Amino acid sequence: MNAYDAVVVGARCAGSATAMLMARAGMRVLLLDRTHPGRDTLSTHALMRAGVLQLDRWGLLDRVVAAGTPPVTATTFHYGDSAETVELATPLYAPRRTVLDSLLLDAAQDAGVDCRFGADVVDLLRDDAGRVAGVLARVRGSGALRVEAPVTVGADGLRSTVARLARAAVVRRGRAASAIVYGYWPGPDADRYDWFYRPGVSAGVIPTNGGEICVWAGLPASRFARERHVGLDELFARTLGAAAPEAVDRVEAGARRGPLRGFPGSPAALRRATGPGWALVGDAGYFKDPLTAHGISDALRDAELLARAVVDGGSQTLVDYERTRDRLSLPLLAAAEPIVGYGWDLTRIRELLLLESAAMKPEVAALRALDLATPRAVA
Repeated sequence: MNAYDAVVVGARCAGSATAMLMARAGMRVLLLDRTHPGRDTLSTHALMRAGVLQLDRWGLLDRVVAAGTPPVTATTFHYGDSAETVELATPLYAPRRTVLDSLLLDAAQDAGVDCRFGADVVDLLRDDAGRVAGVLARVRGSGALRVEAPVTVGADGLRSTVARLARAAVVRRGRAASAIVYGYWPGPDADRYDWFYRPGVSAGVIPTNGGEICVWAGLPASRFARERHVGLDELFARTLGAAAPEAVDRVEAGARRGPLRGFPGSPAALRRATGPGWALVGDAGYFKDPLTAHGISDALRDAELLARAVVDGGSQTLVDYERTRDRLSLPLLAAAEPIVGYGWDLTRIRELLLLESAAMKPEVAALRALDLATPRAVA
């Protein structure tokens, strides 16, 4: 029998960050995952202001920079043949997931988190009242693992096992979904985000580690499903050529590094965030379309909101976590829905992106308003 103050299922950015913050506050935490998070995962990785703010507040932004992540000093929005550039007062960053997830895991272990990999959660433990009281897992090569904990956190992604076993209801589901195809090319001088919009398609260029750029092409999920049979290479070329003709030269100028990857799309989903003895964070509780480029930033935001609620203790603090998460998330979900539906023209997409930007601002204000004493005292 293993007993902890909390067990976190899923060691990617949301789970490692949540575990790290709880451990920094003195909790005994176990972090479980099927695989080691140092491996790459299907994800683009542009951080927005809230994500960079969190890494800085936790004392981890310097590690991101030290890993060779280039600063992003501007964002250019391309609307058809016109472009608008926004210079950034402070830089953004887009670390590869192999960098960010490994860095957060290291920070969690530095804080004293115990980790077990190769662990598949197969059931939730419950007490006589039905409250979740831990997990039962199978560990490859070691057999069964039974872990008791008063709080079980599901940070195990869109298809969360914890959410399924806890019967966490979906309280808001989007109707539209976008698909993306992306890959990596040489781009040593890239220093800005480029977002491209033309009716029915979109694209982006993201500077990242190793002197590379992540180039993605976006399209409605329904079109991806119809045309997937042509292969990712052809679908990417078609979509990028339609969305961003000016980016095609950058792709053709250098050899692609690694294969293309494709995400077929999935509607946004907001699940109940908490229940007796359990809580959800990251995509497990709140999945947003990748076209928002906001998934990682929201995961880091909610990691701290949840960790603070757990450390403070009591069922009401978890209810408050869910309320705060929903208050900050629902406006972004509403703003993103017409964007990912691709029913816009160039005039409308400008308006929608302004609405999306406005929906992001309250979360930055909420994070800045947090009492910094607790995170800094235990860092």
